[in-house]
Amino acid sequence: MTIKSVLRMGEPCLLVKAVPVEQFDTPELHALIQDLEDTMLSMNGAGIAAPQIGESLRVVIFGQKSDDESKNPRYPDADAVPYTVLINPVITPVNQEMEDGWEGCLSVPGMRGIVPRYVRLHYAGFDQYGNPIDRLVSGFHARVVQHECDHLDGILYPMRIVNLKDFGYTDIFFPNQDVQDD
Repeated sequence: MTIKSVLRMGEPCLLVKAVPVEQFDTPELHALIQDLEDTMLSMNGAGIAAPQIGESLRVVIFGQKSDDESKNPRYPDADAVPYTVLINPVITPVNQEMEDGWEGCLSVPGMRGIVPRYVRLHYAGFDQYGNPIDRLVSGFHARVVQHECDHLDGILYPMRIVNLKDFGYTDIFFPNQDVQDD
């Protein structure tokens, strides 16, 4: 088990476009995915992207493992998202319908903001073995995918906030709740 340090907003690796994975099912790729998983689980994250731990590769993981059907404690009102390793993702909105929602990020600790995201989208890519992934999703699942995949293009959620009045410290916006970072 290796829990990595999560880079914070301002680190150069978080602000560049990550490179595609060219080889699947390698010891190095499996080790990266294990590091991502260990780090995400240790912080109760909804997802994490390779650039957040200093690896500029197009790899994200998100959701809960099948043996843990419980919802993410940071998002108790959201539907559970299946555990997914998504490599070299391609995201396509199904339509132009967008929804505002609160987001946080392990790379922007202690802060939250309202971010518009597509409600429904199609995403495709590969798992760590090179098997294709092709899904049509909506709601919280779609939000998580968009948030994590933004990291692969050097975008952090504050860059998507429309009104900066909707961005601030978590303990100010949610004073009576135990809300943590994503």
